[in-house]
Amino acid sequence: MADIFDLFKKIESKASKAPITHIVAGLGNIGAEYDRTRHNAGFMAIDYIADKCGVRIDRAKFHALVAEAELGGVRVLLMKPTTYMNNSGVAIGEAASFYKIPPENVIVLHDEISFDPGVLRIRRKGSAGGHNGLKSIIAHLGADTFPRVKIGVGKKPSPDYDLVDFVLGKFPKDALDALAGRYADIHSAVELMLGGRIEEAMNKYSG
Repeated sequence: MADIFDLFKKIESKASKAPITHIVAGLGNIGAEYDRTRHNAGFMAIDYIADKCGVRIDRAKFHALVAEAELGGVRVLLMKPTTYMNNSGVAIGEAASFYKIPPENVIVLHDEISFDPGVLRIRRKGSAGGHNGLKSIIAHLGADTFPRVKIGVGKKPSPDYDLVDFVLGKFPKDALDALAGRYADIHSAVELMLGGRIEEAMNKYSG
């Protein structure tokens, strides 16, 4: 009898879950060879957020690894696209379409080579700015009105340095430490953004 009651509780718990209304996606490349590379700053940040939510992003769905979580007072889908960076929009577009989530409710965490390691910039919307992952997302969502957290990973050592080699290069330890020092801020900023307080997140955590 106790087993039946436990089953009813589980069914009731699932039925009472609020619908997923937002997506938080960290961008990067899947594979051990890409661990701790500059292009994977988004993956690293969202793994921290998942850990704080008490979940693991390890379920394969929508051409991504995903997890459902409670964050900022709403139910969100945490995503790590497995399509590689340049096709990130495939995964995010599929999930947004499935859950009927508008671009404004999709938050993207991504690397930014214009800023020093650990510097953050929060934006409500904007162009891709040369970032291929963002280009793909804009193409698949049909809009550039999704908020994003730009995570500084450092600038190229010289203008003629190959960009691909740079973003796929491993973080030096000091840069990795600078990035890790901002994970808690990224988590707090995303919570504010999910609550519709983007301006507050900008003022509090940009820089």
